[in-house]
Amino acid sequence: MQEELFTSGRNIPHIDPSLEIWHWPISVYLFLGGLAAGLLFFAGIVTVLGKDKEYPAAVKFASIVSPIALTLGLLALFYDLTHKLYFWRLYTTIRIESPMSWGAWVLLIITPISFLWVISYYSELFPKWKLNFKFFDDFENFLKKQRKNMAIALIPLSIILGVYTGILLSAFNARPLWNNAILGPLFLTSGLSTGAATIILLAKSKKERHLFSKIDLALIVLELGLIVHMLMGMYAGSEVQLEAMQLLVGGEFTLMFFGFVIILGLIIPAILELTEIIGYKVPVAIPAILILIGGLVFRFVMVEAGQITRYLY
Repeated sequence: MQEELFTSGRNIPHIDPSLEIWHWPISVYLFLGGLAAGLLFFAGIVTVLGKDKEYPAAVKFASIVSPIALTLGLLALFYDLTHKLYFWRLYTTIRIESPMSWGAWVLLIITPISFLWVISYYSELFPKWKLNFKFFDDFENFLKKQRKNMAIALIPLSIILGVYTGILLSAFNARPLWNNAILGPLFLTSGLSTGAATIILLAKSKKERHLFSKIDLALIVLELGLIVHMLMGMYAGSEVQLEAMQLLVGGEFTLMFFGFVIILGLIIPAILELTEIIGYKVPVAIPAILILIGGLVFRFVMVEAGQITRYLY
């Protein structure tokens, strides 16, 4: 009987041989970050264009979700940290080449702005809960005057945040499923789509629902195109990339990817939104909720499947 002994100089805990070190909090964080980016982007765009009175759900009602989503996402990220007491070290330096450094600093800026944005609408959002404090009233009035400046800041910051949620994965070159330049635009598009879906859910006027249904339909078409581009790129790539693609197409994640993300999360909502745009009555909550579920499942699939794949050196 012949025996072969394989030895390796690498034995790093949580890296080798264990491949899965990111769990559900990271997927939730990526989803909530993308959702907040989408909501803040639309709030900023509508305000800069001077359409805030016509589309109140985009700038007012949906904006409540943004600071909540960012806070919950950061809590999920903090929960996943192994050394929680040392998170502050991220803010002792700025590394231009590090997506994680970019994300940490953008979150540090955009999270308080999202709270300030909601405070600027406090008396309109919560008329029954009016605070009888002169300082707070003066502060709210000051923020009202700064809405356009905040909106101008929110547009680039939200785009960076949306792209960052994808680049955070693509920066890991050793994972062939993640080693793809299309992930940044894909995650940004998905975040904008979930943001538009949330606005549709909260919109009270038909005009606003109709507009954001059109926007969301365009984003869904773009997202499907980016997914096809990602899969075709891996199909034409190396053997390990082909194996990574097979996890999504014919592998253990096929049902989740095609069933929940592609069909339930994109194609069916697109058909329903197109039907509503044409003039037929469709319950707006159905496509919006399906998009949100599909966006969340997409993050879970990409995080879990990506950790299984790796290059063999």
